[in-house]
Amino acid sequence: MRKEFPQKILLRAPNWIGDAVMCEPALRGLRLLFPDADITMLAKPVVAELLSAAPELNRMLVYEDKGAHAGITGKWTLAGLLRGYGFDLAVLFQNAFEAAFLAWLAGIPQRYGYATDGRVFFLTKPVAVPARRQLVHQVEYYWNLLKPLGLSGSAPLPTLCVTAEENHALDARLAALGSDSSDIVIGINPGSTYGNAKRWLPERFAEVAHRLAEQVGRDAGRRVVVAILGAKGEETLAKDIASRIDGPSVVLSGSTTIRELMTVVKRCRILITNDTGPMHVAAACGVPVVAVFGPTDSRTTAPYGQEQSVVREVVDCAPCLLRECPIDHRCMTRISVDRVYGVAVQQIGSSLGLSGAKVQDTNKVNERNHTDQINQTDQPNILSGYTIFLDRDGTLNSDPGYIKSPDQFELFPGVVEALGRLKLAGARLILVTNQSGIARGLLSRHNLDAIHRKLAHLLGQAGTTLDGIYFCPHHPDDGCGCRKPNPGMINQAVRELGVDLERSYVIGDHLRDVELAKRVGARSVLVTTGVTRLQDLEGLTGADLIPDGVAASLAEAVNWLLSDVNQGTLSRHQ
Repeated sequence: MRKEFPQKILLRAPNWIGDAVMCEPALRGLRLLFPDADITMLAKPVVAELLSAAPELNRMLVYEDKGAHAGITGKWTLAGLLRGYGFDLAVLFQNAFEAAFLAWLAGIPQRYGYATDGRVFFLTKPVAVPARRQLVHQVEYYWNLLKPLGLSGSAPLPTLCVTAEENHALDARLAALGSDSSDIVIGINPGSTYGNAKRWLPERFAEVAHRLAEQVGRDAGRRVVVAILGAKGEETLAKDIASRIDGPSVVLSGSTTIRELMTVVKRCRILITNDTGPMHVAAACGVPVVAVFGPTDSRTTAPYGQEQSVVREVVDCAPCLLRECPIDHRCMTRISVDRVYGVAVQQIGSSLGLSGAKVQDTNKVNERNHTDQINQTDQPNILSGYTIFLDRDGTLNSDPGYIKSPDQFELFPGVVEALGRLKLAGARLILVTNQSGIARGLLSRHNLDAIHRKLAHLLGQAGTTLDGIYFCPHHPDDGCGCRKPNPGMINQAVRELGVDLERSYVIGDHLRDVELAKRVGARSVLVTTGVTRLQDLEGLTGADLIPDGVAASLAEAVNWLLSDVNQGTLSRHQ
């Protein structure tokens, strides 16, 4: 479309708070496409309040679907209102049939949206819906809708802002509830309007909040207040949790507007939550979260930019997307307090500048209690005789490009626990990593050794060790035999450590790790914590590039691996 067209745009917002937050980057994208256009958003009341301060919008129209715009008469009235604005383009982020029908009824000449819910007839510019198998994150789903209009690049992180006046009002409210502005606020959001299936156990929320408040208070030397958030109807749940917390708490469930909720969430140093709208609000406000997922799919709705914060249990029936669990709610009941607490400590530690001692202590607790926090595939010595080859950057730790010093090296949350489970199950752990930064002059061998000493120290604090570390220092153009996917490093491990390749796995974040596994006859698990995303696997036909398993984290990779062995898929070895 030409930059001078359209002049007046109507946006139909998603109906849910979480979806609206995930749509926010697309609002900025649309404004970039049409900087001079007059942009109006039509949204239901809660979403209208959420995005009322969005600078990309010229105005907000409230769709009162329970009031003035209910029924056929109300839709006709709303269509007449919209017709009066003279919109020349409608962009429909809301997927329902009704959104396209209403835009057609309003006489908007260009109607643009995904071709879903039988509404193609009412769209002048239908956009094909991504195939279900692509598992596109919802932020990218909304962002990609605009690409046929000329938008390019990747979606930025969602962003929400609150005003100074809103912050002052919150200060006054918290003061009335006995909290001082200098208090550290820990937020928990134990409910879910979607249904009970998305709710982790309330007594476990209370235990995590209590333990975290005590530890943070000691480390930071300040008072900690637990703020319990929730929607109307969740007041009893919140009061029950507050009664279980031995320390200062405030119950705000059912007593905040959407803007007030945003302000409270932004004040929190961390939010521990189910998969809910406030989870996305927190991430968009730059607040660290711990997100407990059960029946929903974290691959598409995890807090964008904080995917490492997700805690979930791999069970055969999840994600089921059901509102109520028809069986034993195993996706939630198998998630222990220790697991959530461990992630919470790591999430809040960096933002408060706390020492790593407690993180290490937590890892020890998690390892001692591993039988309480993992699924039934864990058995003593089930991996005796097995070797697990581990990639490093993007698999064990974040990959900023080239890690040049120990200060840059930080493990992903949950890595220590995951490796501890493998060791406790009897496996040998061997690191195999390409380090071309040495040949490029970006990294010295001395610093690489220091980085690996730090890795050994972090693992050793939790009682876990690596059985070998192999690295390739060569440039990709050198044609060496050790740079992955070439098998040189693994062949050296076979010679020096007597590895049985028929009882081995390779875990990595790159397709070259998958190809390496195929070349040496091992099984492969691809983790999507690094360079390779799920959508990158679509359309792969080469047998050397298709992983045996795919996981969203190292913890999930370990679950898959243990299940793979336990279920006898390697029966030729047993």
